[in-house]
Amino acid sequence: MSYHWNWGILLSPVSTGEPTTYLGWLISGFWVTITVSLAAWVIALIVGSLFGVLRTVPNKWLSGIGTVYVGIFRNIPLIVQFFIWYLVIPELLPASIGTWFKQLPPNAQFFSSAIICLGLFTAARVCEQVRSGINALPRGQRAAGLAMGLTQWQTYRYVLLPVAYRIIVPPLTSEFLNIFKNSAVASTIGLLDLSAQARQLVDYTAQTYESFIAVTLAYVIINLVVMQLMRWVERKSRLPGYIGGK
Repeated sequence: MSYHWNWGILLSPVSTGEPTTYLGWLISGFWVTITVSLAAWVIALIVGSLFGVLRTVPNKWLSGIGTVYVGIFRNIPLIVQFFIWYLVIPELLPASIGTWFKQLPPNAQFFSSAIICLGLFTAARVCEQVRSGINALPRGQRAAGLAMGLTQWQTYRYVLLPVAYRIIVPPLTSEFLNIFKNSAVASTIGLLDLSAQARQLVDYTAQTYESFIAVTLAYVIINLVVMQLMRWVERKSRLPGYIGGK
C-alpha cells in the first residue's frame, strides 16, 4: 500500500491562516454535532410526545392529525427535508420573517434550519414510540384514571405517560443514537459539523484515512456515552411487572 500515513497532520496549523489546527477543526465540528443533536432531541421529544398522545386519543380528527404528521415526515427523505427547511420554507413565510431569516449570519441559518428539520423528522419516529408505549398498557389503566374523576389529559399526564415512557426507553435510546448520526446530513446545507469538517480536512491535506478514522472514533465515543446514559436511565426507571423490570 503506497498511502503515506501522517497522524501528525492533525496537530499542524491549518493552511487557511486561521489560528487553529486541523484537530481544532474536528473538535469544532464535534461540538457543533453535539449542540445540534441535543437541541433537535429536545424538539423531537416534546413534539413527538404530543403527536404520540394525539394518535391514541378517541377523537378521530385529533388522531388523524397525528397520522398525517407521521406520514409526511417519515416518507420524505431526510436530505430533501433539510433543503426544504433551508431553501423553501423561508420563501413561504411572511415576507418580514423570511427577510429576517435571510439576513441572519450564514451559520445561524444553518444551525436553525438543521435543528428544526432534524427535530421534526425525529419527532415523527418518537411519536410512534410513544403511541406504541401507550397502546401497550392495559385498557383498565385509562378507565381507572377516568373513573377517579381525572380528565382525559390528566389521565395521560398522571397515569399513562409516566408508565409508557418507562416502557419505551430502549427504542428511545435507538432514536437518540440515530439523531447524532442523522445530523451528518446537515452538512449538505453548509453546516460545519463533524462530517463536514472531516471532508474539509481531506480537501486541504489529502490525508483521507486519518480524517475519517478520527471522525469514526468521535462518533463511537458519542454513541458509547449515549448508551451508558440511557442504560442508567433504564435501570432507574424500571417498573416491576413490565419488560426489563425486576
